[in-house]
Amino acid sequence: MAFHSTQQLLQNVPLFKDLTDTEMEPVIELAKSRVYRSGTHVFMQGDPLTNVYFISQGRVKIYKTDFHGREQIVNVLQPGDMFPHQGFFRKDECPAHAEILDEATLIYIPIPSFEQFLINHPEISVKMFKVLGDKIVDLQNRLEEQILHNTYEQIIMLLLRLGKLYGIEEKNDWIKLQTHFTNRELANMIGSSRETVSRTLTQLKKKKLVYTDTDGYFKIHPDALEEELF
Repeated sequence: MAFHSTQQLLQNVPLFKDLTDTEMEPVIELAKSRVYRSGTHVFMQGDPLTNVYFISQGRVKIYKTDFHGREQIVNVLQPGDMFPHQGFFRKDECPAHAEILDEATLIYIPIPSFEQFLINHPEISVKMFKVLGDKIVDLQNRLEEQILHNTYEQIIMLLLRLGKLYGIEEKNDWIKLQTHFTNRELANMIGSSRETVSRTLTQLKKKKLVYTDTDGYFKIHPDALEEELF
């Protein structure tokens, strides 16, 4: 990948957007790129942590599996996102699987080199801590949802969260999710079953709180869903 296109991508990542061209040079010199086909894995849960990745194009599903092979989706990452967030400044294993959903171009930097860059740029380290802090808060919120809310409420809260992450505003306060999500994927995000998600979505559609457009994208009404929740 050309120097300038690599720089353009990395400076769209919140971590690097305030750096000057000169400050970006050592990062770009370390960065490499690779194209991954849909359905392939960047790494598997338990693999050694070797690189930090930045998504230039495509989508990446981060998920865990238990002893029985059951899948729990942690996140669906978009262009501009980085992963994994675990393992900096410590020897560790990949905490989850990373699967390519759509053909993707990833830029990656070896973790030891990236750690040295963070040491040399403490202002970036501060941003990194904020990113990690946001991830911790998100995981805490998800845990709270599972403990304090029933499945119907969890699905509503999931749709609201996805709307904030992947939604664009449309007419009359509706939000369109720009990423396709199957009922199975939604179920795997909250540890439920596809059948339960399907029944709940049918209920929400009857109440005109959610619908699916002709291209299969979900559209939600956040205000109405919050009223239904509370």
